[in-house]
Amino acid sequence: MTSAHSEEALKAMMLLSLDGDEVAYRRLLNAVRVLLVGYYSRRMAAATKADMEDLVQETLLALHSRRETYDRERPFTAWFFSIARYKLIDHHRGRGGRMMAETELGEDFESDDHEEAISARMDVERLLESLPAKQRELIRQVKLEGQSVADTASRTGQSESAVKVGIHRGLKALAEKLRGGK
Repeated sequence: MTSAHSEEALKAMMLLSLDGDEVAYRRLLNAVRVLLVGYYSRRMAAATKADMEDLVQETLLALHSRRETYDRERPFTAWFFSIARYKLIDHHRGRGGRMMAETELGEDFESDDHEEAISARMDVERLLESLPAKQRELIRQVKLEGQSVADTASRTGQSESAVKVGIHRGLKALAEKLRGGK
């Protein structure tokens, strides 16, 4: 993610679009489209590209039709990703994934903790985007998804040692970036 995908940038574009700025609205749609592709690809590994594109388009249409309901005082990303989550639940229900949909619906969408978690996740994703793809995926699998080093090594075709080194180097690069380095 880039700074165009930060909470502040997205909210600013949304507010401008609500005030009639069509250029800001087009920029907002392009920015959230990128976020949706990443959001859905992580949650729909087995989906076809057409299914994913349909879901992205449905979510963008929902954003368009519901944008007047957006509360200007609330974080944009929490509001937007709750729409995306509902669209994902509808998609799973339509495909017979009732248990998954019921589990998703049981979560509290409106809590401040949820908004902070979404914002934190966006920050982490933005940081990870600065890493090479292999390191980024290793960190996602082991550190964020909680998979074992052995499973990740097996899945990626690398040795356990190579996975550990990749993660270490990636985390070291992220730490340097957070300290203001390259």
